[in-house]
Amino acid sequence: MGLEKMINAAQMKELPELVLKNGRVVNVFTGEIIKQDVAVTDGIIVGLGEYSGKREIDLEGRFVLPGFVNSHLHVESSMVTPDNYSMEELRQGTTTIITDPHEFVNVKGITALKDVLAAAKRSVLNYYVMLPSCVPATPFEHSGAKLEAADLLPFKDDPCVLGLAEMMNVPGVTGCDRGVMDKLSAFSDMVIDGHFPGGEGKTLNAYICAGVTTDHESITYEEALEKLRAGMAVLVREGSASRNLEAIISGVVRNGTFTSRLAFCTDDKHLADIRRDGTVRFCIKKSVGLGLPVLKAVQMATINAARIYGLKHIGAVACGYKADMVVTDSLEEINICNVFKDGIPVDEIQQTHRPQYNTELLDDVNCAPLDENAFEIPEKESYDVIGLVEHQIITRALKMTSEEIKEGLRSGTVRKIAVVERHHASGEHSTAYISGYGLSHGAIATTVAHDSHNIVVIGDNDNDMLRAVETLKETGGGYVIIRDNKTEGILPLRLCGLVSLSAPEEFIPALESIINKAYEMGVNKEIDPFITLSFCALPVIPELRITDCGLFDVRRFGFIE
Repeated sequence: MGLEKMINAAQMKELPELVLKNGRVVNVFTGEIIKQDVAVTDGIIVGLGEYSGKREIDLEGRFVLPGFVNSHLHVESSMVTPDNYSMEELRQGTTTIITDPHEFVNVKGITALKDVLAAAKRSVLNYYVMLPSCVPATPFEHSGAKLEAADLLPFKDDPCVLGLAEMMNVPGVTGCDRGVMDKLSAFSDMVIDGHFPGGEGKTLNAYICAGVTTDHESITYEEALEKLRAGMAVLVREGSASRNLEAIISGVVRNGTFTSRLAFCTDDKHLADIRRDGTVRFCIKKSVGLGLPVLKAVQMATINAARIYGLKHIGAVACGYKADMVVTDSLEEINICNVFKDGIPVDEIQQTHRPQYNTELLDDVNCAPLDENAFEIPEKESYDVIGLVEHQIITRALKMTSEEIKEGLRSGTVRKIAVVERHHASGEHSTAYISGYGLSHGAIATTVAHDSHNIVVIGDNDNDMLRAVETLKETGGGYVIIRDNKTEGILPLRLCGLVSLSAPEEFIPALESIINKAYEMGVNKEIDPFITLSFCALPVIPELRITDCGLFDVRRFGFIE
């Protein structure tokens, strides 16, 4: 009966439920802008042309675009619940998200994965999930859970699941590790996301032969181009810490590169940044400002992403497609006038929105006590030092003499950084030196530490660093700033130590406040104080990282003695 109803509405044998009148529709198939009405029945677009409907909305010549698709992200990085995140994306024009919940799952395993899939089903968005492939990301750290292929297979046929999430264990792929091979084989008939920063040459070829089809880690146009030439889809990332769009899109414009295998993603973006700029909306606007034709940018934001992930009936304003639409008065600025999800205006959807969360995921900080000498570093003639790179999450491997370290500690260019295991109270922890962070007279710590999410702490004195760790334990997780053994700022993130239970209206000012406090304490303003810190613990992105087991050299995939 539903099919007959749509067929009849398309022919005006019965009135469509909704008609958007006098709009200018952006056609992502032909690259045209056509003045026509859009007719909707049962949440599906049934007609383009001249229509009357039971309900009519006059767009007065505004543009109608397909709802945007955010092609790779971690909802947890917004630090709000999936329900709250969905509403923020929807207001900004994103109607489809493709998520990897490996942050939650690294902390609470299958319990968290089931909770995320439940959230996906009740979401106001088209909320798709890629099953985490690397829990943990490497065997060189301790996480809260470990998932093998057999653990993931029961979820493969879930309608919200599109495939296997970013395969970060590149050496495991190229070395044909048995566990990695099992996962790749189990999902060979679905999309497999990649994660290969700096991937090139024969190693890249081998990685693609393993079944990996996408990558979001390119930081230069040349790197993106090599991956495109090899057959990968490149997801152009513009998040809070990793901002790769300008480098890649500038190259695309300069060289006239085909864009059919390019899409936009945010990967990791703070909620305050999302509310201020949007996600995919911001990518379109920035790309157009760099000279990319607006219709190509819209294609990247919609139909390209849908095709890359095999999503039928998503990504276009066309008959038979979901009535997910964005109305704007400017294609260059993408000022959001209205958003429709399944033909329903966003302001009407808000009335039924009720955030939910699982109490089993609360207050998950279980670390062993540390003694007062926990963060001491033995005297040596020279040290390997993590060198931060502004506006990026990659680091540089630096070498410093003992005298250079002492001078850096005095001047503020060098600080101590430590990671403390927080899932099993094992007592595992390690300390190293880091350059380029800043920070004077205090310590900053967080339980958001990709991807295993142990505690990462940085400071200019051991007492404040120890107090920061203890404060996170008492709080149940979050962000904390300590000065002179006193709490200068705290942002509780009680859901897995990653996510706030507060509403966005309360959370965003609290987040902005603690970030500003970090800058006031001397943190380099060209980095994000907390996101940058959290990525220092991820041992799959070049060059140096630190885990609870030690200082790790990603280039040779091994610890530094």
